[in-house]
Amino acid sequence: MIEINGLKKHFGDHVVLKDINMCVNKGSVVALLGPSGSGKSTLLRCINLLTLPDKGAIRVGTHQVQFAGAATRLPNDRELARFRANTGMVFQHFNLFPHMTTLQNVMEGPVTVLRTRKDLARSQALALLEKVGLQDKSGQYPAQLSGGQKQRVAIARALAMQPQVMLFDEVTSALDPELVGEVLAVIRNLARDGMTMILVTHEMSFAREVADEVFFMREGVILESGPPREVIDHPKHSATRQFVARYLAGQAMHFLPCSK
Repeated sequence: MIEINGLKKHFGDHVVLKDINMCVNKGSVVALLGPSGSGKSTLLRCINLLTLPDKGAIRVGTHQVQFAGAATRLPNDRELARFRANTGMVFQHFNLFPHMTTLQNVMEGPVTVLRTRKDLARSQALALLEKVGLQDKSGQYPAQLSGGQKQRVAIARALAMQPQVMLFDEVTSALDPELVGEVLAVIRNLARDGMTMILVTHEMSFAREVADEVFFMREGVILESGPPREVIDHPKHSATRQFVARYLAGQAMHFLPCSK
């Protein structure tokens, strides 16, 4: 479903991605792990062409774009729209339209971009809101929703475009801890439905549960990849071991009893 070859990206003198190669099979769930600044979010934005790579090739489904530095022929607006229609992306911050109701937020993309009839877009949007457990919030505005509810609306809005692939960029990092579970439950259900997904996440226990494959990134390269039981439970690279150890230490501190 997704194939990435020789992908490179730099911002000025700072090289963010250094020769990234990746294949994601249809229906697979891939988790991207790594410290902040390792290039995970930039890689997601390149897959969706929100950030244009400097070199390499990206294929999503049957659509492929190649990049060759200054010689690259950038996609026109129609080509970009066609490519992005294959990938739904959900960000850390919800980016909902504040002046639209929950239902209108989910309907907007199909009506404006896909030219879907409003009655059909409405019925599809209501079904998606039911899928994410928010059918009773269809008439409310973003300001009336909790952070977890806003993020679930954002997921429904991305699904409304009928993408082949879903990209999640740290979708729980801006949420209060008690709201994280409701968003992860929606992603868990999408995985069960066979949606192809790439998750940038620090929720390592969740990655171990839902991911078919884990890619560990550091300083713009993929240091190791494989099933979660290998990369998370038995990492080969020292940087991966240190990262996992810090996570486990943080979990242990979280469960320490309070001193009197």
